[in-house]
Amino acid sequence: MIDLIFLHSRLSKLNNHAIHLDWRLTSNHALLTVTIPIIEEFVQTSKLLLPKKSEEKEAFIKEVFSIISSINTSNLLNQESLEQVINLLSVRIKQAWNTNARKVNIMKHSKKWWNEDCNRSLSKYRYSRDLDD
Repeated sequence: MIDLIFLHSRLSKLNNHAIHLDWRLTSNHALLTVTIPIIEEFVQTSKLLLPKKSEEKEAFIKEVFSIISSINTSNLLNQESLEQVINLLSVRIKQAWNTNARKVNIMKHSKKWWNEDCNRSLSKYRYSRDLDD
């Protein structure tokens, strides 16, 4: 009997297989294992947003208009002064965003169509377990 394990020959991280002759018990198959390294991954669980037609969105837009209208462009004489103004603009708009945006948790119901009616219906079903709900 031939036991097979397919590995990518050019990836040394995957070429660390082991043949376990002592694990075969009554079978004539030798068990083969490979350890696959898994890198740590950041999974975002929240984000900042401005809800449509909200007071926060209106405040953010007003603040951005104010920031842009207050930019002094009279001293833009070279690339360095332009970059300074752009960096200041970037910092101030980011501050306006952080001030006005709302933090929301990302979850399985974080879809645009999911609303409070959906929450109520789901809660009703969970309580009753009736398929009509």
